[in-house]
Amino acid sequence: MTRDGARCTPFSAGSRQSCRPRIRSPAVSPSPFPFRSDPPNPTKRKIRSASPRAPATTTATTTTILPTLLATVGSLATGAVVALAAAAAGAHAGPLPRSRSVATAATAAATAAMSTARVYADVNVNRPREYWEYEALAVEWGEQDDYEVVRKVGRGKYSEVFEGINVTNDERCIIKILKPVKKKKIKREIKILQNLCGGPNIIKLLNIVRDQQSKTPSLIFEYVNNTDFKVLYPTLTDYDIRFYIYELLKIVDMIQSLSIARYFKGPELLVDFQGYDYSLDMWSLGCMFAGMIFRKEPFFYGHDNHDQLVKIAKVLGTDHLNAYLNKYRIALDPQLEALIGRHSRKPWSKFINPENRHLVSPEAIDFLDRLLRYDHQDRLTAREAMAHPYFQQVRAAEDSRMRM
Repeated sequence: MTRDGARCTPFSAGSRQSCRPRIRSPAVSPSPFPFRSDPPNPTKRKIRSASPRAPATTTATTTTILPTLLATVGSLATGAVVALAAAAAGAHAGPLPRSRSVATAATAAATAAMSTARVYADVNVNRPREYWEYEALAVEWGEQDDYEVVRKVGRGKYSEVFEGINVTNDERCIIKILKPVKKKKIKREIKILQNLCGGPNIIKLLNIVRDQQSKTPSLIFEYVNNTDFKVLYPTLTDYDIRFYIYELLKIVDMIQSLSIARYFKGPELLVDFQGYDYSLDMWSLGCMFAGMIFRKEPFFYGHDNHDQLVKIAKVLGTDHLNAYLNKYRIALDPQLEALIGRHSRKPWSKFINPENRHLVSPEAIDFLDRLLRYDHQDRLTAREAMAHPYFQQVRAAEDSRMRM
């Protein structure tokens, strides 16, 4: 029974002993976990900072910005930057979607052969089979009864995310309950998270559990303080943005070195280019960065794949788009080509206004311009981006801390 005397449901508050929740139908997204009626006292437990190296010059709001960036990247309208962010936000690490543009099999094979990633192209060659063969992963299931749900904090296409409590040690955690999906996709996400473990600024996977009746799997993550990006972004200072984009670049370089990539829907996906690579991550970062400095989030907001490409073309222009298509011999669907039309490149200065002027420096514009490019081969790599003059202050502060 619940506190008001009503019959207990999977979303009601009650003790594990007197009200064992039951899964009715995964389609309605119930929680197989009991709900705790008394939220944990935050003063009783230690929350590990996700940004221990933040410089003293950052503002008070930056102490929780990095976990917010990690948790919200995957929930932005156009996709996700990295697998760990997708996991934190409740977006499943599923396969890349296919666009509706047309390219023949012969053209696809030819274009794929024409493009090779500038970094980590053969990263899996010297790794053992068990590193990348996720379908063979034997999942070690933990005890679901060790966890209770406190409140819902987010949702994604393939999961719902809750703040929870580990009843064995009274520590807060995040519970990601997966919706019905193929087993190999679940194994893929678990394997990615295990491979990422121990990297810089990586949210830690604590446990993997499964409901005994419904077989619904859930991923248990460490709890990290978080603020909704719609609330957070308007508070970011110029240095905040430099610092946290620099920290994200560390993550991007690390996951690429592990042969993991995620994406916002970059031009290569929208035109059905088959030779996409890690440079998708840099497009993703560019979209996030543009949204931050111009305070326009999301920066490119299309209603579908075709409209997304139209939105991009209205900013970057169609001359460079046509040059990209010609270089890689990509043929667009005639209807999509007509929908795009012809557009001149829009100068970045057109996005500057009194509200964002203090965030837009010449080096910021140059950095953005080197990320948001149609041709994936022309974008900065993560390491090249970290060496850009835009981050000179951040690198100097980091060097100073290391010398202390």
